[in-house]
Amino acid sequence: MVQVLTLSPATDGYRVIRPAALPLGALVLGHPVDEVAKMLPRLFNLCRVAQETAVRLSLRLTTSRDRDALAAEVLRDHLLRLSVILPPMLGLPVRGIAGDPLLVLFGQGRGLPVDLIGLRAWLAAGEGAAPLVSKVAQAFGPGEAAVDLPYVDAATALSVVAVENSAAGRQAAHPLLRSIAARQGRGPLWRLLGMLADAEAAVAGRLPQPTIADGVARVAAARGSYALRLGQVGGMVTRIDRVTPTDHLLAPGGALECALTTLPVAKRHLAPVVAALHDPCMAVKVEGMRHA
Repeated sequence: MVQVLTLSPATDGYRVIRPAALPLGALVLGHPVDEVAKMLPRLFNLCRVAQETAVRLSLRLTTSRDRDALAAEVLRDHLLRLSVILPPMLGLPVRGIAGDPLLVLFGQGRGLPVDLIGLRAWLAAGEGAAPLVSKVAQAFGPGEAAVDLPYVDAATALSVVAVENSAAGRQAAHPLLRSIAARQGRGPLWRLLGMLADAEAAVAGRLPQPTIADGVARVAAARGSYALRLGQVGGMVTRIDRVTPTDHLLAPGGALECALTTLPVAKRHLAPVVAALHDPCMAVKVEGMRHA
């Protein structure tokens, strides 16, 4: 089933129209735990390793996946977005993703700069994803398409509320991200640099480890933190509570809605870029635009 997110122009930005949720309860309740453990990752194939890890953690099953497989999945998704999906949206060519990922993303420096001086030098050199970062920096000014929401934590992981649950949020303590947030807000540039910082963390093995607490499994996925609780009785699944980064992103007053509200009217043509930087994990249709 292909889900499509619709952005409809409104006086204060865009109205975010989310597609109907998949009937997960009907698909898993009353089914054997082994069957559900195989089914859910297939339903959500974009982050299959994260889904499988969370399912098996929640059901207390052994898992064949390891931390390296999770990191590889996160890195793959970031490479595709940073090198294949986003560049054409800003008039840049698609870039290859084969080879050393640090070289692909950062050039000879092989890492994200840690301060604004280093950022300026990297952008001037134009290596790796620097041209994409330059385009985003030029397209959005301070405060434009910016978001100021609390970061997701254990208390909000399984609640569909407006919180920052993203790769950039996960890497918010990075010194460069802190500097950008202080000077320009948590806008498109902060979000893009956050994906780069997260890709670097994936290569270095610094992503958060999967956890299970009070029956809630939390796993680092490319788009943020994925939370799942499955109940079982007699080997049959009796309950499912599942909240994804997309659920938090598209919650009322969530990050995408906030970003589009602070996008200037003169820059509404950049709404698809804003949506792509938030990465809602589904196709996006922007009403009133010839190309979305």
